Amino acid sequence: MTRDEIKQADGEYIAHTYGRFDAVLVKGKNATAIDQDGRRLIDFTSGIGVNSLGWGDEQWAGAVAKQALAMAHTSNLYYTEPCVRLAKLLHEGTGCKKVFFANSGAEANEGAIKAARKYSREHHGPGRHQIITLVNSFHGRTVTTLSATGQDAFHQTFGPFTEGFAYVPAGDMGALLQAVTPHTCAIMVELVQGEGGVIPLKEKYIRTIESLCDQKDILLIVDEVQTGVGRTGSLYCYQQYGIQPDIVTSAKGLGGGLPIGAVMLFGRAGETFGPGDHGSTFGGNPVAAAGACVVLERMDRDMLEEIRRKGNWVRSSLEGTPGVENITGRGMMQGIALSEGLSAKELAAKCLEKGLMILTAKDKLRMLPPLTITDEELEEGVCILKQVLAAAAPTKTNKGETNNETPLQTA
Repeated sequence: MTRDEIKQADGEYIAHTYGRFDAVLVKGKNATAIDQDGRRLIDFTSGIGVNSLGWGDEQWAGAVAKQALAMAHTSNLYYTEPCVRLAKLLHEGTGCKKVFFANSGAEANEGAIKAARKYSREHHGPGRHQIITLVNSFHGRTVTTLSATGQDAFHQTFGPFTEGFAYVPAGDMGALLQAVTPHTCAIMVELVQGEGGVIPLKEKYIRTIESLCDQKDILLIVDEVQTGVGRTGSLYCYQQYGIQPDIVTSAKGLGGGLPIGAVMLFGRAGETFGPGDHGSTFGGNPVAAAGACVVLERMDRDMLEEIRRKGNWVRSSLEGTPGVENITGRGMMQGIALSEGLSAKELAAKCLEKGLMILTAKDKLRMLPPLTITDEELEEGVCILKQVLAAAAPTKTNKGETNNETPLQTA
């Protein structure tokens, strides 16, 4: 099919739930994609944080293909080695007691909600089911995870929504203390609010929440769907905060390109799920698990150090760039706040025209490159971004004249 035929068929046969960028992608290698016209595109999106190892990783693809030929799927009524290997790797990397496998971040968060409510009922009786989340959070698009999401924009169309959620402003400990009642069973947070604008929460605030949860036997759920699996420079972001959550959810980058989600249960929550409490036909699928094993095995100390180094380089390279107000995030999860009058959506489209794929989050540009991106790919992408920003936000020279030719910094 030609590029135009693909776009026409998409419009005719696929539900219009996404506003697509104007590119038909066909293949790629590491952080360089190729579109239908043969054009190179530097990828700062990694499929919204999914393609941890980039495009066309041979080790990952080999493990997936080998497993697909041997056994693509069986049910969870049987044991499989890839599922067990993956659970063991997560245990070794985090210390979790048990893992439940699902197929997405929303499903993982649904599992965490169920686990928290079951734990509280077993230890405190019925009626203790409320979960507190943060304003500006995002936890998924099922009816229940939309309910958990602390953004009014998501609470308009699909009601009635699941009851039992309360929302407090991030960073406001007083509001959180007021929201805790005898009905509260869990507090659920993203350590870096991704869809909400790449906003890291302060470490003191999170450690205070952990202390509160310990005192009142409230479970602390950390949603690491976007921040997990090396994205922020540690295997999971909570490890940088010096805390120990009761439940951690993971998805996106875990599968390296295949659908998978995980609910990791720690400490007091470790034995919460029993036979019949939860289930998933495709959860722990052997092919997805085989790919995820490769991803986790690659997240060694050297890889995590490289992620931190590259993230620091991006920040230093973009600081002071015309059109950039500030940069937030950790590791290879960066949000670029723009000067007044600049549109993130319009700039992302301009970047694509110049050969760079980049995301948005609220009114920010959002960078989630493959974790394996080379220095050369990263530098090329940042150069394109700076060119687009310079053209959109002209600066003044010392003489007060407009100058669009801002020199590009290099690694």
